[in-house]
Amino acid sequence: MEEVDVEPTVTNIPALRRGTHMGFAWGPGNIFVYETVFKAAGSGSPFIHEVRKDEDIYSPILRKLFNESHHIFVGLQTIREDLPSKNKKPQFVSISKNYRSVIRACMEELQQVSVLLQVSILLAIELIWNLCEVLFIDAAPAGSLLLHLLDWVRLHKADVDEKARDVLQSDSPAEHRDYWDVVVSYVLQGRLDEARQMLVKQATLMPAAKNIYKMMDNLLSKMPFYNPGGTQTLTEFDVKWRHWHEDVDRCLQDNSFASNKHLEVICKILLGDEDTLLEHKDLLGTWYHFLVTRLLFCHPTVKPTELHYYAQSCMTMFLDSRSAPEPLDSILLAAFEFDIHQVIKDCSIALNNWWFVAHLTDLLDHCKLLQSHNLHLWQLAVDYFDHCLEFGRVYLELQIERVPLDTERKALKVLRICEQRQMSEQVRSICKIMIMAMRALRNNRLGSALSWSIRAKDAAFATLISERFLQDYCAKGTFSDLDLIDNLGPAMLLSDRLTFLGKYREFHKLYGEKRFKEAAKLLLSLMTAKIAPRSFWMTLLTDALPLLEQKEVIFSADQTYELMFCLEELTSSLNTPSPDSDKSMQEEDVELTKVELLRLALSRNLAMAIVKEGTVET
Repeated sequence: MEEVDVEPTVTNIPALRRGTHMGFAWGPGNIFVYETVFKAAGSGSPFIHEVRKDEDIYSPILRKLFNESHHIFVGLQTIREDLPSKNKKPQFVSISKNYRSVIRACMEELQQVSVLLQVSILLAIELIWNLCEVLFIDAAPAGSLLLHLLDWVRLHKADVDEKARDVLQSDSPAEHRDYWDVVVSYVLQGRLDEARQMLVKQATLMPAAKNIYKMMDNLLSKMPFYNPGGTQTLTEFDVKWRHWHEDVDRCLQDNSFASNKHLEVICKILLGDEDTLLEHKDLLGTWYHFLVTRLLFCHPTVKPTELHYYAQSCMTMFLDSRSAPEPLDSILLAAFEFDIHQVIKDCSIALNNWWFVAHLTDLLDHCKLLQSHNLHLWQLAVDYFDHCLEFGRVYLELQIERVPLDTERKALKVLRICEQRQMSEQVRSICKIMIMAMRALRNNRLGSALSWSIRAKDAAFATLISERFLQDYCAKGTFSDLDLIDNLGPAMLLSDRLTFLGKYREFHKLYGEKRFKEAAKLLLSLMTAKIAPRSFWMTLLTDALPLLEQKEVIFSADQTYELMFCLEELTSSLNTPSPDSDKSMQEEDVELTKVELLRLALSRNLAMAIVKEGTVET
């Protein structure tokens, strides 16, 4: 007989209390226990007791859950394998929602009959399933991801709606003891329109404070939310959000809400102030609500691959350091780390039946999400090697080098393991293999390719990709992957070409912000400091044309002379015939036309600059 790793539960049988001799017989999964006539005066008792190993499946409500989910399961098996994945994804999301709908209906029925233990288990199941749906099945990208997480939190933190009903049904809502809790809770969940409606009630009672309430209403109404179906790009949304965030910060720095502590708290929440958020633990309730609120007000364009950093830090900040995380916390954290295998494993241990694990695993398998885990044993080997004191490190290094990096996500997981163990050589070699980067480059995913080359500190490859970015710009007139280029930071020093790419993008930002003098100075320095490749000088000089034609003099006389020198240096090389030049006559004519326009614009600007500078000196 199979050994169990926990003590079996004790089942009380009433007849045993009377000291009656009992007999038993095995049934189909259960035991029938009965009283016998042995060692007893008189005839035996007619009572038969059935000892069941699992009461859940005999609950009429739970049996309804099992029956209805069976129909969904059968429907899932009929989806054709040969359909394109883009056609199947909406079907999988719909099936996931159907499963959750059945769970929620069952939960509501159990609440009506006050079966609280089963309700709490189903609540946890639905919470986990919903998060898996967002992260794995729907696989929401940056921008949309936060919107889905907000819906997830709102669905599972519904007590604010009950409080709001009590407040609104009272004689004076604005004076109700829970009024400000409701307003703050709405803000924490990003339900800003509802928060504004509640604030109107307070504003009408305080006409003297009308202006600050109007100011807060303005901030709440202008907070941008990403619209996946709209025309606005994620970068444009991010710029708009940052401008709004600066407005909120300005209001706080100006002490605009100093006269009203409640509005000042809301202002700090809108800024994502961690201390203020943690002061409202009672309204947040859980670390994952804190996580989503923090993302909303600090990192609204969070990418799926960044989630695990924020999740771990939020859980650490929110939970009491003296207490260990609950099983549910560990399951959710594994989901945020995109470790599907660990989610399934932890659910198998923590939950009291296999219904949830079986159906979720089946759905994930249909989504082809478990296939990348077929060779997951290398992850288990890592723990064993860690505890082999003599040769474990050596064997682990050899093992890591043999792990096939089939996907970017898997490569990131391998890198994280190496970084945690300070295996710097392996980090470098994994990145230098550049499986991901080369594949990204072939698929014209330049941002991903550049990211990998920076991580590998491979200057040659970074130079190659930077060249591709510049070629792409010349062809299209716009940069792709602006988020990455805008946030290169010290990484741009990896290669001269990458430095130029970062600085050239900075020139475009300055020009877009109408900071023309700074843009002109940067543009000139790119050529005079020889940062820009000679092949790109004509593009830079062409970029100078709009600045030269401004009504205000942007380039000084000295700067104009330097531009003229650069132009002459460039034209001298253009006039020198090259035997391997493949330019057509038409292209050469275009080049010469550009040169003539530039000479004319530079001459005009020089005259204006000399007049202006002479006038100023006089």
